[in-house]
Amino acid sequence: MATARVNGATIAYDDTGGDGPIVVLGHGFLMDRTMFEHQVAALRATHRVVTWDQRGFGETVYDDEPFTYWDSAADCLALMDHLGIDRAVVGGMSQGGFVALRVALLAPERVRGLILLDTQAGPEDAEVIPLYQGMIDAWVETGPTDELAEITASLIIGEPELSATWMAIWRARPQESLRNPGQTLLERESIAERLGEITAPAVVVHGTADVSISMDKGEALAAGLVGCPGVVVVEGGPHATNMTHPGPTNDAVIAFLAALPD
Repeated sequence: MATARVNGATIAYDDTGGDGPIVVLGHGFLMDRTMFEHQVAALRATHRVVTWDQRGFGETVYDDEPFTYWDSAADCLALMDHLGIDRAVVGGMSQGGFVALRVALLAPERVRGLILLDTQAGPEDAEVIPLYQGMIDAWVETGPTDELAEITASLIIGEPELSATWMAIWRARPQESLRNPGQTLLERESIAERLGEITAPAVVVHGTADVSISMDKGEALAAGLVGCPGVVVVEGGPHATNMTHPGPTNDAVIAFLAALPD
């Protein structure tokens, strides 16, 4: 692990190095940069891969003040500056995709392509906000109890052994650290109406068993991006499809990267 002091935060990141084309990946809510281990393993021989921890997660340290996904996008760009990266393929899973889309809107000239995994451009569904807010409040107050952790893992991962690994990671984190990221998640605005501004090539990968972001939202994202030919569907994939179904996810990403113009 390395760190970069940017925008008042200390961003934790991993960088495979090398002189190949650069891919920068951001993780989903409650996860951290290690969730991309399968993608890093598949790409590191041909690409320089940077994975980073967003505010409130992993080993990144920040001022514990409220923030938006635009702030996180600025963190991503500042990290690229720190690493001397002028232009890269930027991507992420779920929350990481929210950030990657905003990076493309803030600095289109710096985005060579987009990797969008089980994500969307819209806001949180109004009908689930009270449920999710209650879960976040309970997490902050009492921590991830067995019941709460299991429900959360079922929404993100689904696979029992992998879920157990991440539940242990969640229990080791300060429970209060979820307050600001939870507010950021639930209060994010829609950028669906701005997708037409994004002209970078994009690959959208979505699992059919994703219960957190439904397939129709992935389809709407792909349809709104002029540089995306359509959704790559992963049968049986949950929200964290890149972790549970790395084979088809990696195949889609590798094919996308291979087809990018120089």
